[in-house]
Order: sequence, then structure tokens, then C-alpha cells
Amino acid sequence: MNFPEDLKYHKEHTWVRISGKNATVGITDYAQDALGDIVYVDLPEVDTEIEKDTEFSEIESTKATSSVIAPVSGTIIEVNEELDEAPEIINEDPYGKGWIAVVEMSDISELDDLLDASDYERYIEEEAK
Repeated sequence: MNFPEDLKYHKEHTWVRISGKNATVGITDYAQDALGDIVYVDLPEVDTEIEKDTEFSEIESTKATSSVIAPVSGTIIEVNEELDEAPEIINEDPYGKGWIAVVEMSDISELDDLLDASDYERYIEEEAK
């Protein structure tokens, strides 16, 4: 499993990459591996307000449909429209081209609740027991 050090992680298996007040959001390598082959992503609408710890998207795989939980609160300012045509990008590159949305954060202090790479890795190991 791959967990880049420059990202923050939510216990619901999403990640954020911070750039000022903006957070690029996607699902982790662990999540895409657990889901299997991703066949559809229900992208959120631009200008949608989202709240931390609530569903903002859904991902459908050959195994199941799973909620994507927001790691931060704010407004969706961009979505990865490439996923409409090629949702499997998430399987191939979950931390790069497989991002889901960019959120303009409304409360930057929420980042303090997220895990760093080593804490997230430990969390997954505990969850697997």
C-alpha cells in the first residue's frame, strides 16, 4: 500500500492535498484496492456545500457501491470530469489523476482532525485485526 507523506487522511479512507484554502480530495490506495475495479463515480456538483464526515460522492465498483466521505467542510470548486469517461483512473492513480474534487475549505482547523501517513497506516492495520 502507498500512503504519500504530503497528504492528510480521514478514517473513512479519503485523502486531502492542501494548497492554501483549497483541498484536493480523493480515495486512498487502500480504499480503491478494497473496492476492486471501479466502474462509475457519482461526481458532486460544482458550488455544492459539503460538510466534513458526510457523504459527498459515491463510487461504484464491480463489488459494491460505496459512499465517499468528506474529510473537510467547504464548497466544491472543481470536479475531475475525466472520471465520467474513465473511472478506472482511481484504481490506476488514486493520489494523482484519480482525484475526485477540489474543495475550498470553510474551516482550515478541521485539518487538525485528520491523520498523517504513518497514523493512517497504523489505523488500517488496527482495523484489519
